[in-house]
Amino acid sequence: MGRHQVRRLRRFLLLNLPLISLIIFLSFQQQTFQRQTAPQPDMSRFIKVNEQGEFLSPWQGPWHCVLDTQTGMLWEAKSDDESIRDSYWTYSWFDGETGKPNLGDCYFEENRCDTDDLIRRANQMTLCGQSDWALPDHHQLSSIIDLDTSIGKPRVDPGFFPKTKAGDYWTSDSAAPLSGVYRRHGYGAKAINFGSGDTTHLPYRNAAFVRLVSASFHTEHSPSFRLSQYSTVVTDER
Repeated sequence: MGRHQVRRLRRFLLLNLPLISLIIFLSFQQQTFQRQTAPQPDMSRFIKVNEQGEFLSPWQGPWHCVLDTQTGMLWEAKSDDESIRDSYWTYSWFDGETGKPNLGDCYFEENRCDTDDLIRRANQMTLCGQSDWALPDHHQLSSIIDLDTSIGKPRVDPGFFPKTKAGDYWTSDSAAPLSGVYRRHGYGAKAINFGSGDTTHLPYRNAAFVRLVSASFHTEHSPSFRLSQYSTVVTDER
């Protein structure tokens, strides 16, 4: 490069230095904003748990369950692998006596699916080391609703509960009186819509989503338990 070209380059840089600096500054600000607004796991509340019932760090995976340290509840985590935890499966409400059996959709039963099928299968396989899986009641399920999520996204922490659908999830609360277009069915069960966070009453025959809960994970995981206090984290990458 000749001396004349060097001078022209220096002149160009000097004249455009403010603009170049502004572009660099705006690019840095955009990256900072994206990091701040990206969904971040709530590390003060939830803990990932693997299939064997062992803790994982917030950035590890895969995980099969989620421990809520505020309530002590252990929640089933959904998948997209066509296992019994697949997030697309739906179930009619049935407890072995009350409700309507085999009116949902799944691939793991010879007949169509109901909530009793999922509970039985989860307990048979001792998901995350537990054998007391059940439908959550309305209070339990509403405890993980997060109304601060982005508009149009499911009302739950996406860092710990991915693959949640913005649809109705069954609770264990039955004998709920039906109204409107469902009045002719008499009674059904309560469900919570994870698209809005609202509670609704659905006929037992309706196909809705399910997220199971276990209430007896470990007694030491009381509501006062926090991430900084546990020491049984699995440190190898899974």
